[in-house]
Amino acid sequence: MQPRIPRQSAGEQGGRWPDGTDLEDRFGAELASAVSGARRRAVRDGDRQIDTAHLLHSLLECDGDSRELLGDGPRVVRVLGYLVQRSIGYGLRWQNSVEDSGAVPVVTGAAGFSPPAAAAIEDACARAARRGVVRAGGPDLLAALVADPRTRAAEVLARAAVEPHTVLARVESHFEPTL
Repeated sequence: MQPRIPRQSAGEQGGRWPDGTDLEDRFGAELASAVSGARRRAVRDGDRQIDTAHLLHSLLECDGDSRELLGDGPRVVRVLGYLVQRSIGYGLRWQNSVEDSGAVPVVTGAAGFSPPAAAAIEDACARAARRGVVRAGGPDLLAALVADPRTRAAEVLARAAVEPHTVLARVESHFEPTL
């Protein structure tokens, strides 16, 4: 039986985003690692698409800056605890369904991603571009994931008592130039 999500690197998923850019040209090392990890997690879980919870889980596993920006150690542990429970209890209602927050239009050309996950990656890249950075990093994706309150990632964060506005403020201050 073929996996529902082909085993490909992030850059092989259709090769390009709707704006015609190569995926790997848009991701820093942390974000590329998070997307690859999310893909593996989705395949292992038997999910049809990479969703925002997959992205959040992989991001927190591979990016120390994102873990730090999320908050104190116990908060990160709580979030990871919910994410780990995804396949054994919490999150079972997500199985065999496509994540759609209804907050964003479907992004075409992002094969293998749920619409909100594709939108989060687009938002992360846009955040980096506004700062004049070519490649988006982990904190860019973290900010994008907490920005849409109707995603699976936001549901996990809310259950773990993570305040999105606080995380966004931390990310913004993380990128402020130091004097």
